Amino acid sequence: METEPRGRTLSIHVVTWNVASAAPPLDLDDLLQLNNQSLNQDMYVIGLQEMNCGIVSLLSDTAFEDLWSSFFMDVLSPLSFVKGNKGGVNICLKLYGYYVSIINCHLPPHMANNDQRLEHFDRILEMQNFEGHNIPNILDHDLILWFGDMNFRIEDLGLHYVQESIENRSYTDLWQKDQLSTAKRCDPLLREFQEGPLLFPPTYKFDKNSNNYDTSEKKRKPAWTDRILWRLKRQPSAGSHTPRLPDPHFYLSLKSYISHMMYTISDHKPVTGTFDLELKPLVSVPLITLVPEGLWTAKDMLISYSLTKDFISSSWDWIGLYKVGFRHINDYVSYVWVSDNEVSCSDGLNQVYINIGDIPETEDQFLLCYYSNSLRSVVGISNLFKIQPHAFLEKDPLGEAQPQI
Repeated sequence: METEPRGRTLSIHVVTWNVASAAPPLDLDDLLQLNNQSLNQDMYVIGLQEMNCGIVSLLSDTAFEDLWSSFFMDVLSPLSFVKGNKGGVNICLKLYGYYVSIINCHLPPHMANNDQRLEHFDRILEMQNFEGHNIPNILDHDLILWFGDMNFRIEDLGLHYVQESIENRSYTDLWQKDQLSTAKRCDPLLREFQEGPLLFPPTYKFDKNSNNYDTSEKKRKPAWTDRILWRLKRQPSAGSHTPRLPDPHFYLSLKSYISHMMYTISDHKPVTGTFDLELKPLVSVPLITLVPEGLWTAKDMLISYSLTKDFISSSWDWIGLYKVGFRHINDYVSYVWVSDNEVSCSDGLNQVYINIGDIPETEDQFLLCYYSNSLRSVVGISNLFKIQPHAFLEKDPLGEAQPQI
């Protein structure tokens, strides 16, 4: 008899920052909470706005990663965080059988463009249709994380009153006139998105390289432009008068929602939100289970892999061999197409061999990843392992090499 999968809690750290075309600072430990030994993050979600996108940058980024992506990868890859996609408005992923959408946005600026911001908000939702991938409408996803420079401003109140309220850390009146808060009171869909309390000072607009609000001739009024919102899917109600509630087996709770005043490279301060995602897995077995069996010959390693019944493989699927700490799916040290180099195939268990002859002997740890061409995603990851030096390849009494790990 199969046992039900146990509940899991994942810690998610979300970062949003309009970097105003600046280069990365030297230290991001505070932003990523790396200086807090009590925190153990499972996932980082980082969204930037106004990265340098001049013509020189666009040309160089076709061949190399931008400075910010490289910097974050340099910081996170030694901690075994692997990079996903970048440059898109939306990333959709399936987490233990639940659909999660991550949206990074930059809405129109200026006080008078509030209606335009709300129109863009609705339009972004309408555009996320994921045609051809059997993915449900975004509003049917179990979780939407939406963040970015939303550019909502503080209406009606004068500059001096706003500045004085900030100095006294008296935010109540400012909350009442915050355009996003006001819109949520009137818009049923927007009301479904939750946000933590704004207990930190407005994050825009600062003089660069300082903690002083705008002293230029324009003297822009401070505002909470940088926000992190989330929406949990509601379950079908039992009756017309019964309120719809979130799935009791999938729940997100906010642990921290703060700004980081120490960073001064931009006219915006970064904002982070740390969440606990509690879920009861709908899927407890990976689509692909990978096992490195050992050295097959002096130049080849044998790999076994099994597929779930629901997974449809393709001859364009491939398995990559990676050093631990790799930064990108293309950072493999060797790979093999699953339809090539096949040794055996029976009862859902497949074996292929992968060439490792060009890999220098090392004490580094490795792992295997199975990439699905149809899903355009990694669907299986092996445990960590070391490759034994070729000199340790044992022989049986008949003189044939025996696999060793």
